[in-house]
Amino acid sequence: MKAALLAMHYQNDVLHVDGKVRVGVAADDPARPRLIASAARLIAGARANGVPVIFVRIAFAPDYSDCLRNCTLFRRVAESGAVQEGSWGAGFYDELAPRPGEAVVTHKRNNPFWASGLEEAVRATGASRLYVAGIATNHVVEHGARHASDLGYDVAVVADACSTAQAHLQAASLETLAMLADVVHVDDAVAQMGGRP
Repeated sequence: MKAALLAMHYQNDVLHVDGKVRVGVAADDPARPRLIASAARLIAGARANGVPVIFVRIAFAPDYSDCLRNCTLFRRVAESGAVQEGSWGAGFYDELAPRPGEAVVTHKRNNPFWASGLEEAVRATGASRLYVAGIATNHVVEHGARHASDLGYDVAVVADACSTAQAHLQAASLETLAMLADVVHVDDAVAQMGGRP
């Protein structure tokens, strides 16, 4: 089964200790290095097994004219000055950045497929199985996994390469997603990518 990996929101404002977005990783979260290492292992494993990696980022114009502020989440993004296009915060975290030639998709809502070109990028890989990972689990990961499932993809959420700022939200999101996707860990995902059970 041909696969692809969606690596979502591994951006400075979302993941770095100096970032402005805190819904995925708390500022003082001691698990941050483990999350980064897991995500790096997942991306490296995909590359080593010839699985295309699509990097998904969120970014807005510096004046947020393209940010629909109809909910608390996006009002807070605009108020904080986070993920402005061209800024350090909107850039990828160094250890988890795409290589030249790897697909990068930018979106502006919770659902990474919404008006972003992600569906076309996934289709271009020829994949029928999608591994999904990123930050925050209960926002972009959950939206992306749900949409991919509705599109007919066989979805796997890579739990230890995902995060929320609060452990109970992580657990609830993964429990919900288990009805729509396989919930796996990095080592299992990489083994599957390599054709090992």
